[in-house]
Amino acid sequence: MTAQEIRKAYIKFFQDKNHAVINRARLVPENDPTTLFTGSGMQPLLPYLLGESHPDGNRLVDSQTCLRAQDIEEVGDNRHTTFFEMLGNWSLGDYFKQEQINWFFEFVTSVVGLDPNRIFVTCYSGDEELSIPKDIDSQSVWTKIFESKGIDAKTVDIGSEENGYLKGEQGGRIFFYKDKNWWCRAGSADKMPVGEPGGPDTEMFYLYPQIKHDTKYGSLCHPNCDCGRYIELGNSVFMEYKKTENGFDKLPKINVDYGGGLERIAAASLDDPDVFKISLLLPIVQKLESISHKKYDQYTNNMRVIADHLRGAVFLAVDGIVPSNKEQGYVMRRLLRRAIRFAFELGIEQNFLQDIVPVITSIYEPDFPEVSSQKDQLTEILLKEEKVFRQTLRKGVRELQKMADKGQLSGSDIFTLYDTYGFPSELSVEEALIQNYELSKNWQNEFNDKMSEQRQRSQTATKGTFKGGLGGQTLQHKKYHTATHLMYQALRDVLGDHVIQHGSNITEERLRFDFSHPEKMTDEQIKKVEEIVNEQINKDLVVTFEEHPTKEALEDMHVLGAFGDRYGDIVKIYRMQAKGLDKPFSLEICGGPHVDHTKQLSEEGKKFKIIKEESSSSGIRRIKAVLTI
Repeated sequence: MTAQEIRKAYIKFFQDKNHAVINRARLVPENDPTTLFTGSGMQPLLPYLLGESHPDGNRLVDSQTCLRAQDIEEVGDNRHTTFFEMLGNWSLGDYFKQEQINWFFEFVTSVVGLDPNRIFVTCYSGDEELSIPKDIDSQSVWTKIFESKGIDAKTVDIGSEENGYLKGEQGGRIFFYKDKNWWCRAGSADKMPVGEPGGPDTEMFYLYPQIKHDTKYGSLCHPNCDCGRYIELGNSVFMEYKKTENGFDKLPKINVDYGGGLERIAAASLDDPDVFKISLLLPIVQKLESISHKKYDQYTNNMRVIADHLRGAVFLAVDGIVPSNKEQGYVMRRLLRRAIRFAFELGIEQNFLQDIVPVITSIYEPDFPEVSSQKDQLTEILLKEEKVFRQTLRKGVRELQKMADKGQLSGSDIFTLYDTYGFPSELSVEEALIQNYELSKNWQNEFNDKMSEQRQRSQTATKGTFKGGLGGQTLQHKKYHTATHLMYQALRDVLGDHVIQHGSNITEERLRFDFSHPEKMTDEQIKKVEEIVNEQINKDLVVTFEEHPTKEALEDMHVLGAFGDRYGDIVKIYRMQAKGLDKPFSLEICGGPHVDHTKQLSEEGKKFKIIKEESSSSGIRRIKAVLTI
């Protein structure tokens, strides 16, 4: 099966089991200050997994596009990508372990056609000190499944991942791990604060017997080994516990969250561990072979990096991001420039994006209409960045020569060329060798130290990316979230209806809001927006929400939404309206959270104030505002 066929089959499989299909969330999460990107299928749905009701019901299914920028340096092997799709199904207080485990096994074996004999699973081993029992319920379900296929369901207790390299496989089929198979936002059960939910999970791995274990990862192989023999296909989280003062209690409403890697499942269906040979990536590789006149087998790393990075950059452009030197735009620029640099090594020295981008858009157009509708715009953005970087390469060569004229080239010099001019270190070193420039003996270590410092500054996501979901649930977050709604409408009142939200970020200290507007706001316009917002705060508008069909909300009620967002059949609409008035001041699609009435924003004598108005990107302005005395 192609990846596209698997995606469609997965959605239909769960639709037939009464799951509502929900649209993907944008790669840039709204109102979540803890992470720059949507890094998992769970991330946009975490509030619903923690108790909030979902407008589409308690059984959901989707395929969520994700981006994990911390994996940039990992790209080049056969399975790591920065951009990927996560197949997901959720039960919000409905079915549980029995149904979930059986259904996913049925899907990958009966629908996709994977060999049951090469499927291995892991479960939670429990924690005696915390009185959390071993997940024998999941084990029991798996045992029955394997035995029904004539497969020995031997269990092996591993414990920590490190123990896996000492204990090895031991002929096991079901493996018990501790922290690796426990999910919570704190990372492990012993670190969970009171009131926090969590639970065990079970993971499915697919064995590639053609791959030999590499002992550089550890003496013995086991399912969680990094050697590549076992590839994780999916993870079912069973959120069933809540931390209390006295330990762990069962949640009254237990949930299922499943996330599976579409690319990895598609690779397994081909019986090839190389995800770059699946239908979502192979056409890009083949185009690179065509325009470079080089073979994938000989230039594997280069072509993998280019294919992954450009796919991620295209979807960032689809979701409204443009290259810049800040935050999401910085990561997008880095992806593009790394791709151009690796293309340079293939001998592709100009305008290769105009050949590659259409290949990527053609892959996704049939299933993601937003790609089709924005194809011309995103192509223009990407080609412009390539043109700029080609000039940067030339500038980098000139700066390198100036530095070399002063003496030895140090690691700091090479880092400055990379960080300030975007000139890759590999090109600096290559150019230095060609021109007989002298490199300091310690340049590599010095450059690596500078790069490590930069990574600490620009890290965009972590292993705990799921922590983002409720990062904005404090009262202060709710105040700023409410103020954002008021400011959005005030901006439209002052500047015009062309103002459309292009993203927001809310912390406990301030709000940040990006919006379409062609020029810098005047001092008078800024002052007028402040006056309107404070006036509405003082009117003590009542904040309520209601659910409506999406078509009715957008076409009949004319509610506001965010640029690039796609919605399901039902949306939640927040209304901010003065008592006794028929017309609301603000009417906007949103998922929350907000205060109950706007006067709460002026407690302790605070007022709304815009502290900065600046350009975010071409045609997009950015406001930062605070509630202050």
